[in-house]
Amino acid sequence: MKWNKGAKEGILVAGGKGKGSALTQMDRPNALFTDTLGDMKQGTVIMGGNGGGTAANQFNIPIGLSFDRHGNLYVADFGGQRVQRFSIEKDL
Repeated sequence: MKWNKGAKEGILVAGGKGKGSALTQMDRPNALFTDTLGDMKQGTVIMGGNGGGTAANQFNIPIGLSFDRHGNLYVADFGGQRVQRFSIEKDL
């Protein structure tokens, strides 16, 4: 939910379709990022989405994420006992 300053109601920006793995669903989300203006853009699956596990394209209880100054994404995977780095291709 997004709450604008002084708002009496929030705005649904993601999920809201019950627990699941479809693009319109979430399963225990615990983090999010916005751009430098505080906006959220349309989401795109960039990794995961292949069920839980420890393969390079899976997570097992991801608990944190961060970007470095080069645009690489780091995901702390608690259940997988690892931190994975992903290079994010930027639009040309």
